[in-house]
Amino acid sequence: MIDETHDLKRRSWVASAEDHLEFPIQNLPLGVFSPPGGRPRIGVAIGDQILDLAAVADAGLLDGDAQSAAQAVRAPSLNALLALGKGPRTALRRRLSALLDADGPSRARLQPLAKRLLHHAADCELHLPAAIGDYTDFYAGIHHAVNIGRQFRPDNPLLPNYKYVPIGYHGRASSVRPSGAEVLRPSGQRKRPEDEAPDFGPSRRLDYEVELGLWIGPGCDLGAGIPIGEAIDHLAGISLLNDWSARDLQAWEYQPLGPFLAKSFVTTISPWLVTLEALGPFRRAPLARPEGDPAPLPYLTSAADQASGAFDIAIEVAIHTAEARRRGLPPERLSRVQALDLYWTPAQLIAHHASNGCNLNPGDLLGTGTISTADPGAVGSMMELSVGGRAPIPLATGETRSFLEDGDEVVMTAQCRREGAAPIGFGECRGRVAPAR
Repeated sequence: MIDETHDLKRRSWVASAEDHLEFPIQNLPLGVFSPPGGRPRIGVAIGDQILDLAAVADAGLLDGDAQSAAQAVRAPSLNALLALGKGPRTALRRRLSALLDADGPSRARLQPLAKRLLHHAADCELHLPAAIGDYTDFYAGIHHAVNIGRQFRPDNPLLPNYKYVPIGYHGRASSVRPSGAEVLRPSGQRKRPEDEAPDFGPSRRLDYEVELGLWIGPGCDLGAGIPIGEAIDHLAGISLLNDWSARDLQAWEYQPLGPFLAKSFVTTISPWLVTLEALGPFRRAPLARPEGDPAPLPYLTSAADQASGAFDIAIEVAIHTAEARRRGLPPERLSRVQALDLYWTPAQLIAHHASNGCNLNPGDLLGTGTISTADPGAVGSMMELSVGGRAPIPLATGETRSFLEDGDEVVMTAQCRREGAAPIGFGECRGRVAPAR
């Protein structure tokens, strides 16, 4: 999957893309934006600009193999483009990279059109990349599963099925929101151990969860399934995902059917879809399973997936409290985690999801589950950092946090780095907690 679009020496004539740590010419993530006074349209992030793909198509610049994507990029969402699959998406990427290349033959033709084709990202509104028909959240972070399980079952933190089957539940697609959208504190039934009966009110134990969002490309029809050897071709790209969680609501409601109102009130994603092609240099073999762990069943095993099915993505989560903003202080980093610590690969999640005959559609969203490391200080939720609230987290402002308070803003960012490859990022996944209504 490595080609000329990943060339470390390639530079763009878009000046802000030079040495941009998130959106250099080697990234070119897809998204949906509205220019000032305009309607939603598909774009590509390049430096601090957004390239308008409908305008590029209307100018007749998507020729050659990229013509197959020309009509899809005129839509107000990515669904039609995702449905086309890897071939047209790769051709589009290669054409856009050539058009933006500082040394490419198209520069003289394209640069005079820059005012028509490019928009300052800071002036635009970013939307969800696709119309999400279905959202599924997995539980593929084994260190998170152990940390949370240990708080409730110290002697047996993992249930027996965990290492055999990718655990997941069907989430609420209608409450997924792009970065920056308000996060209203949810209300629900909550019951403390010392209470005889539950009451109803705002969550007292609001938390975040650091996850990756996996965007489905072509998908499959009902009953068709997706073989593990083909599953990666149905992953169009990846965003950051914050699976906000009301822990007190969750503790009371989750038995016997799992998460419900504790999760469905909002899910935040970063609005840029970093394509599978852009992530090519950062694919890795999954971490070896500990000795004694069962091997994945055959329908979840392929040589290709075991060779390069994981992604080397470092994710940071920071908190920006109201007090820190009042003092003019920047967000304070809470933790840094690594996507390589996931127990199941994205291809395994996709293959398992479809294994019972479930259909997957273009633009469906899968969450990986919370990503944590074996280091107690490098985990993907406040529930883990504060040990269920028993060890409040000290902040630079002098405040402490066991769980999120009103006014707290959670900011997730991520980077892919590798020697010999340009670093790429994902943009922010940001949300600020507002009081319950």
